[in-house]
Amino acid sequence: MKKLITATLAGALLASAAPAFAQDALTLQLKWVNQGQFAGYLVAKDMGFYDEAGLNVTINPGGPDIAPEQVIAGGGADVITTWMAAALAARERGVPLVNIAQPFAGTALEFVCSEESGVTSTDDFPGKTLGVWFFGNEYPFYAWMAKLGLATDGSEGGVEVLRQAFSADPLLQGQADCISVMRYNEYKQVLDAGIPEDSLTKFNFADEGVGMLEDGLYVLEDRLEDPAFVDMMTRFVEASMRGWQYVIDNPEEAAQVVIDNDMSGALTLESQVYQVGVVGEMIGGPALDVGAYEQTVATLLSAVSPDNPAITREPEGAYTTVITDALD
Repeated sequence: MKKLITATLAGALLASAAPAFAQDALTLQLKWVNQGQFAGYLVAKDMGFYDEAGLNVTINPGGPDIAPEQVIAGGGADVITTWMAAALAARERGVPLVNIAQPFAGTALEFVCSEESGVTSTDDFPGKTLGVWFFGNEYPFYAWMAKLGLATDGSEGGVEVLRQAFSADPLLQGQADCISVMRYNEYKQVLDAGIPEDSLTKFNFADEGVGMLEDGLYVLEDRLEDPAFVDMMTRFVEASMRGWQYVIDNPEEAAQVVIDNDMSGALTLESQVYQVGVVGEMIGGPALDVGAYEQTVATLLSAVSPDNPAITREPEGAYTTVITDALD
């Protein structure tokens, strides 16, 4: 994999930035708890990459009761990580979020079906119980079912939807035939439960034509009018990508950094080595892939979720290249 930021560019940016902009304070709000999903940011902080960029970065973990979009709207963060579905939904509802960089180039959201379910292709879905995450994660599922022509109300010929908690329990306990998983997290839980990988049927939402961009970096639109803020965010993205490159090159050391920042005490080094390895394969960018953006928008617009549509119209001004262009 090519280096995300060249050593020459990194050195030039840091050398020019640190003396003039020493220790600008910046708060990053994560989408979820500290884990390998965010290793690049944790490494950039712990390894001093942010300090070298003249930044004093506070990283606030997320959780089930924390919506990054609400945090930044309330002034609690300068930049957030979130999925584009949530960002576009918030933008349409009056929180003017703008994507400034897209470190995650791949889609880790997948569907996993047990051997007992008898599901080997989408043709087998009718009559099955499918575990679905909500809180914005349901949109690619509804777009997928609409594409397949399957009702989601449990009626004959359709599927039954189980509102799934953020775990693999419904599959492990036989409550659902298929469940939602993140390849770097819940999928590992399924394997750790002793279920042979070759007995599972997997579907990746991107492969099914309903992929969505996942963890990107977002700021409020009006702040991009300030050249000093743009400069600060350019240094932040550059240092963050240095962190991600370090994760790719040193997965075991990066996993230990995650463990050192684990507030729950529930993570294991083995699980985080696995997680940062999978996440590292997803890292691209930092520039947004416009094609992936357009697929995300198309997925959201086609999602048949009348009670809570993500977006109802094509967004405008939802991303900018001003930050990533400065890194070219």
